[in-house]
Amino acid sequence: MHSIIQNLDLSARGTWFPTSVGLLLLVFSLFMPKRRINWLEFYITFGIVGYVAWISDTVVGRMLDWADLGDPKITGLGEFASYSFIPSSLSVIYLNYVKKTNKWILVILFTLLSTLIEWIMMQTGYLKIKNWGFFVFSIIVYLIVFGLILPIHIKVIKKNLLHNK
Repeated sequence: MHSIIQNLDLSARGTWFPTSVGLLLLVFSLFMPKRRINWLEFYITFGIVGYVAWISDTVVGRMLDWADLGDPKITGLGEFASYSFIPSSLSVIYLNYVKKTNKWILVILFTLLSTLIEWIMMQTGYLKIKNWGFFVFSIIVYLIVFGLILPIHIKVIKKNLLHNK
């Protein structure tokens, strides 16, 4: 039992923040009224974004060693929430509310929200950035994801779902 608790990395400084935010975003995303996406699109997006987030962690955190979350040797509960729930939930929430008339407002809002979450993770001591500029790199990535990648992603899904009916 002790090894299970130790492997959850609950003693890592600031682990409460990504765990709390991840759970809150997950619950909100599950219970929000589905307006612009359906459950199948939710499911596909949640899985793909979660997969890409874990691949990004492997590249950025392990291979390039540009960031550490909690204990660098343990994939704990906070890291699990940071890569499994936060990006996926933010993505499905964004896609649920974005339309042509509010796209750039939501791109900026979700970029700011993502940046704020990342910044608070750094302030709580959970996220340690190494060898790169947090604000420049992160903001550019968030703008590209919300402004370009997610809109293309949902168009491809909707096109293929309509095509297969």
